[in-house]
Amino acid sequence: MAGAVKVGLLGFGTIGAGVVKLLRAHRAEIASRAGRPIDLVTIADLDLTTDRGVPAAPARLVPDARAVLEDPDIAIVIELIGGYEPARRFVLAAIRNRKDIVTANKALLAVHGVEIVREAERHGVRLGFEASVGGGIPILRTLKEGLAGDRTAAVYGIVNGTCNHILTTMTREERSFAEVLAEAQRLGLAEADPSTDVDGIDSAHKLALLTTLAFGVAPRFKDIPTEGIRHVEAMDIAFARELGYTIKLLAIAKEGRTAVEARVHPTMIPNGHLLADVGGNFNAIFVRGAALGPTMYYGQGAGQMPTATAVVADLIAAVRDSAVGTAVRVPPWGIPQRALRRLRIRPLAEHEGEYYLRFMAVDRPGVLARIAGILARFDISIASVIQKDRRAGTTVPIVLRTHRARERDLARALGAIRRLAGVRGRPVSIRIEEQLA
Repeated sequence: MAGAVKVGLLGFGTIGAGVVKLLRAHRAEIASRAGRPIDLVTIADLDLTTDRGVPAAPARLVPDARAVLEDPDIAIVIELIGGYEPARRFVLAAIRNRKDIVTANKALLAVHGVEIVREAERHGVRLGFEASVGGGIPILRTLKEGLAGDRTAAVYGIVNGTCNHILTTMTREERSFAEVLAEAQRLGLAEADPSTDVDGIDSAHKLALLTTLAFGVAPRFKDIPTEGIRHVEAMDIAFARELGYTIKLLAIAKEGRTAVEARVHPTMIPNGHLLADVGGNFNAIFVRGAALGPTMYYGQGAGQMPTATAVVADLIAAVRDSAVGTAVRVPPWGIPQRALRRLRIRPLAEHEGEYYLRFMAVDRPGVLARIAGILARFDISIASVIQKDRRAGTTVPIVLRTHRARERDLARALGAIRRLAGVRGRPVSIRIEEQLA
């Protein structure tokens, strides 16, 4: 067996510690699969004292990333710092020193991926980022290689475990968003500042990568319409169940000739669909191919060891490829970056679909008729109505399910309805995805 490949690690946090554990626990199996041993020789992290549950030794633990980036003996750099900076500077420095890169940093690649891939291709280095989407679910490799013979028509992803845990608990236990979020924070399932998760930003980062790999399009992250789950209430979940749906935070991408769809928002999914049954902090990505049809990829989408397994898999792949020759076998995006299509992301205003609408209105004659009249004025027809617990003079929910309508028209209609004297608060609208398969 050939000599060991030397590796450096940037970031000795939760995922970094998981990678160290795997490399040591499975050293013989990893060497067998890679064709040569893999030695982690240097770890860079500003914190040199925290107990990670695994010692850095025999690797050196240093506070300066240059000890990894500038070491000529290190062939592969694993970046697990997260965020935009200094991760971007470190990754570019490693690439320019002709070191292969393995990263789990979806935010970095969603925003700066075009720049990083351009440099990787220019310097002929490998860039693996399987762990950036879906944790241990091998969805990116599947899109790049396993489904390369097909044309992907659509991707639907439950890709944030925190949001899925919150919505699942709200559904099963009929509790409020605020209550379930607070409990998740106490249990360590949600961050102290949960904004990146519950506002859909994390899902949008991942969707940017899925869109590029599925359709050969590099979307600008800022162009992806993104909506979180803060406004979803227990009563919406109950009404969804009555209508035959489950609410999930869904990352959606669909092919198009002149534009592609890429959007993140709470979505009503028909009960009985595979995605509707994905519970807890699990992730699932449902892919519809033009030839193959529907397939789904399911598993632990986050956490120390699931994510670490994807990092180590990319590490093994880089070592295998380097043994074959200097050429990169599979480009980072699955195709050369110059072959990416320059298509726009379709604005949400152009979306057309069915909607769940809820209004809190004073129970008095004529209110529902006025709401229906405004919807009709904007060419929105009603498929069904739910109105319960009627008590004259009190505020009650009015729930409508629409036929297909344009988002632009719906936004104008809701603005007009909100100004009605009998309507209280902001109307709630949730998009329905009826034909996922």
